[in-house]
Amino acid sequence: QVQLAESGGGAVESGGSLKLSCTVSGITYRKKCLGWFRQVTGQEREAVASVDSDGKTYYSDSVKGRFTISQDSARNILHLQMNRLKPEDAAMYYCAAEFSLEGRLCSDNGPSLETLGLIPLDTWGQGTLVTVSS
Repeated sequence: QVQLAESGGGAVESGGSLKLSCTVSGITYRKKCLGWFRQVTGQEREAVASVDSDGKTYYSDSVKGRFTISQDSARNILHLQMNRLKPEDAAMYYCAAEFSLEGRLCSDNGPSLETLGLIPLDTWGQGTLVTVSS
């Protein structure tokens, strides 16, 4: 059973930095896409960063150049380093794993949530809250 657990959220001032972590367990498939999406209450979810099984990374335009996704494969931890945070970055951040070969979470057009959850194996965590004060 795939399980994801996020940590590292908190309150930060505009312009500050925060590093999120996601502990990944139960994944036995090599072909996968791991990523982060965020959601503000009442708004649609937004995929912000992802990394595929070959280590290629993908970013949304809204975070490109400010956020960095990385993975510690030995410890099965996915990170999201967030720099130069803005008030509009405040949201609940979720770690996700997508396994569909037709998945769009890892896409050259930017990460997308269109296909996340289409197969039962796809999983995401409970989220960690990030607040950014202006």
